[in-house]
Amino acid sequence: MKLENVVASKKSKRTYRDGNKWIKTFDENSKVDVLSQALNHALIEETNIKIPKMLEVTTSEGSYTIITEYVEGDSIQALMDKNPERIDEYLEMFVDIQMSIHTVRAPGLKKLKDKMSAKISMSELDETLKYDLHTRLFSMPKHYKVCHGDLKPSRVIVTKDKEIYITDWAHVTQGNASADISRTYLTFCLEGKTELAEKYLDLFCQKSGTTKKYVQRWFPIVAASQTVKKNPHETELLMKWVDVVEGE
Repeated sequence: MKLENVVASKKSKRTYRDGNKWIKTFDENSKVDVLSQALNHALIEETNIKIPKMLEVTTSEGSYTIITEYVEGDSIQALMDKNPERIDEYLEMFVDIQMSIHTVRAPGLKKLKDKMSAKISMSELDETLKYDLHTRLFSMPKHYKVCHGDLKPSRVIVTKDKEIYITDWAHVTQGNASADISRTYLTFCLEGKTELAEKYLDLFCQKSGTTKKYVQRWFPIVAASQTVKKNPHETELLMKWVDVVEGE
């Protein structure tokens, strides 16, 4: 296993490519966190969603490591960047793929509401606001759809044979699709892609027959759960979303 070609690096993990293998090493994550990610990946592998196969979970130089196959192709984000005149076409493809994920069931996954509730409790929001957010969360309809939890165009790979593979399943849960849509919408906004975010939301609502107001009821909940990451450059926008609860 060669840990030379670094593809991505974050505070506590690094990703490498070694031939036809994708190697992700974790510096600070606990054994439980890493094995939980591996379990999520394995559960999705058992569905009809195409994802890179997990090959091994091991340790390397004291770091826990997850090894998956490397899938050759362009991400939808890369296609958007290469062909900006076709961005609407690629956005529609992306929404269709996300909606197809929501048709799948995987009963072994953690429930979205439980994960969101735990994150709200962990946040540094005041207790009254936490109570209001918990109340809203548990009033939302119960669904059991597979929700990627952090889907964006860079995580969808299109091979030369037009096969679609979806990567990065660390945050997958089962729950309400509109929460998953809210998470992707939030990601677009945090990346400064507000116009694309609005097109994305409009397209999902049109295709799914979901009212925009219903999806928007998830915004404060999703934003509150994101605050636990404590990223300073995200705080202002996240708190604007969270404060909507107090204004209602």
